[in-house]
Amino acid sequence: MLVVRKLGVPWAPEVAYGALGPGGVQVLNDMVAGRISENDRAQVRRREQAELDRREQRYRDGRPPLDLTDRTAVIVDDGLATGATARAAVQVARHLGAARVLVAVPVGAEQAYEMLATEADQVVSAQIPPDFVAVGGYYDDFHEVSDDEVTQALTATA
Repeated sequence: MLVVRKLGVPWAPEVAYGALGPGGVQVLNDMVAGRISENDRAQVRRREQAELDRREQRYRDGRPPLDLTDRTAVIVDDGLATGATARAAVQVARHLGAARVLVAVPVGAEQAYEMLATEADQVVSAQIPPDFVAVGGYYDDFHEVSDDEVTQALTATA
């Protein structure tokens, strides 16, 4: 289990200007981040770092951090809008020693897919629609997964 957090634009939080991962990994989309004041970026960073730390502690439940040394990491995301969170996850997996990193998504924007293909060893997307607008538009139910749902899933696979 690898936790990363999107850094959302303050006035449109679902739009990522970057992402955070454990170990100090931070990925920025400079074109978007440059339009946000440093003060606003710092506030978002602090809030998302606190949430990342909280989730890691809750989801790990005393288990040690991942050791991906010489392993293949498969990163699964609900979709690629900007690709920032998946990009952060790729960088974290490499930081943890992954020999190979694959990303699998059901849908993604072409630009995000192409950017991520330069970072990961392989990216697989079931759909790359030419008229992509938002990941949530490709789901009947796009609710935020609760902590309880995550911990139940992790317990079931442990």
